[in-house]
Amino acid sequence: MPEHPDVDEELPSARALELSEAGASAAPRVLLARGNEPLAMLVRRGFQATVAPLDLPFPSDVDGARAERLMERLSHYAFRLFLRGAILRRGAFSPAEATRYLEPPQAEAFARDLVSLGLAAREDDGRYRLTHPVASFGGTLEWYVARELRERFALDVAAGVKFHAPDVGGDLDVVATAEGKLLYLEMKSSPPKHLAPDEVGAFFRRVRALRPHLAIFVMDTALRLSDKVLPLLQAELTTQPPPPPRRVLREVWALTPHLYVVNARQDLMTNIGIALAEGFRALAPAPP
Repeated sequence: MPEHPDVDEELPSARALELSEAGASAAPRVLLARGNEPLAMLVRRGFQATVAPLDLPFPSDVDGARAERLMERLSHYAFRLFLRGAILRRGAFSPAEATRYLEPPQAEAFARDLVSLGLAAREDDGRYRLTHPVASFGGTLEWYVARELRERFALDVAAGVKFHAPDVGGDLDVVATAEGKLLYLEMKSSPPKHLAPDEVGAFFRRVRALRPHLAIFVMDTALRLSDKVLPLLQAELTTQPPPPPRRVLREVWALTPHLYVVNARQDLMTNIGIALAEGFRALAPAPP
């Protein structure tokens, strides 16, 4: 009989295999709370999704009138600029130090708004200090956009999601579901000049691992995207040379029928809504 050197003569018997498996502990059951379809869709895709607490300059369980006032303030780009600058001061700040893009009366009014919302306290020397210091504005932006998606567009939403994909770093800033479709929004709160190629590459790795029906790259800036942001994103597309980006409206761009880039020019959530509408139309059946 010919020898087969690639055959392991020490393979366990069927009885040994059955005994070994019968004595093994069962894998722990990870139960998913009902009512969060985005996390459920991630689990169905094979990911063990968990939600990390957002880094917020206010209590995460804020609700009622205070939450509504906070949402109204955050809907203004100028206020988001001011709060982002206040966070970056890392301590006491004067209103003028928070941002150089506002006139002093408006900056002072926003500082008083922070106090009335419980986000800051005024010190004896007239300077202000955040009551809940945080590392960056990113968590606040995710909280705001997630809440708006839920309230304005009736999406099921989760923010700050870790999906533990092998060899893929970072969190999913905002994931949402509607009409049986999975949406992923990547949030950037810094100006385009701070966007690095490795950040864009990481975003594409998450998209390729997750395979959402629709992805939106969100830049909370009034600056145009065509100078730096669009070329960085185009360089990561599978098709090279990439197809030219299509301007949908203002600074809402389609890189593919399922990948959009928006900024905050005129209104951040309106632009996100335009991208959502374009994406859902692209997913719809062909017209008769």
